[in-house]
Amino acid sequence: MADYLSQREILPPHRMSLLKFLAINALELSAPATPALLEHNQNNNFKTNFKPEGWMQLSGHPESIVPTTAGIVRKRVANLTDSEVLAYKMLTQETQTAKIVPQFYGAQELNGENFIELQDLLTGFKDPCVMDIKMGCRTFLETEVTNKTLRPDLYKKMVAVDPLAPTPEEDEAQAITKLRYMLFRESMSSSQSKGFRIEALRLRGRAPVKDLKTVRNSDQITQTIEQFLGAKRSVTKELIKRLKHMRMVMEKSAFFQRHEVVGSSIFIVYDDDKVGVWLIDFAKSRPLPTGVSVNHRATWIPGNCEEGLLKGMDELINSFENVYASHSSRKCLQI
Repeated sequence: MADYLSQREILPPHRMSLLKFLAINALELSAPATPALLEHNQNNNFKTNFKPEGWMQLSGHPESIVPTTAGIVRKRVANLTDSEVLAYKMLTQETQTAKIVPQFYGAQELNGENFIELQDLLTGFKDPCVMDIKMGCRTFLETEVTNKTLRPDLYKKMVAVDPLAPTPEEDEAQAITKLRYMLFRESMSSSQSKGFRIEALRLRGRAPVKDLKTVRNSDQITQTIEQFLGAKRSVTKELIKRLKHMRMVMEKSAFFQRHEVVGSSIFIVYDDDKVGVWLIDFAKSRPLPTGVSVNHRATWIPGNCEEGLLKGMDELINSFENVYASHSSRKCLQI
């Protein structure tokens, strides 16, 4: 496992010197969580009043997010009735649910562009350790995979990762559907089996670690979390407490009872003084069709809208509890 992580690509320090990239890119709700959210400058202190000129390009999604005043980031949305906007409006109407997501300061149109303003999740932290965890067994919308056209390009992507993955029929056709490819992609990480995958992490004073999507089995997950926590039992205990509280809130929330919540992430931050945990990314949240109900744990069958969010919470909590129990006996892998 140590060899595995030592071979992962490490991002170089970013010349813009923004630790704020962490929270900013974590709130890039239209894209999956990415290693660029962990960019920081190891030679300069984070300045909460820093405001760059113009837009910043993040993770292949240019001109999407910009800091405003201290403690707030502004995110571009398609329109003021965007799914993301509606999700935040409903989430903030629930007293307890509003506490487990970034604070929402509203949506507005500025110079012909539409934005939401959200809490900068790094405000108040000093050189923190950060982990981004994509939640759910299914991280794509059903509407994204309804096209049953056989695609040679997706077949080529599959065999580039695993030449033995295609069936004999797929090898003969030299093509697969998008649904087949998306399910294959989920199976390459822990998403399909565990309901979550570790996307990226950053340790204090270290360059970010990215491309963790193939951390798949229980031992790899445990060792990665152990390295992130560094045997800090008090931090681990607090994280478990907060994750359990988040799960309870989600189980009781009217929003979660009425929506499928696809592609959201758990964003964890801690430093010497405090711990922060939020559920972020609601661009793919959709109201359930009439007559459909979900428990967020059942296996997905096309049409049932199950995405495995709470299954992922169960498994994530179990993983952190295993780490807590083994802190004194297991040797941490070195990233």
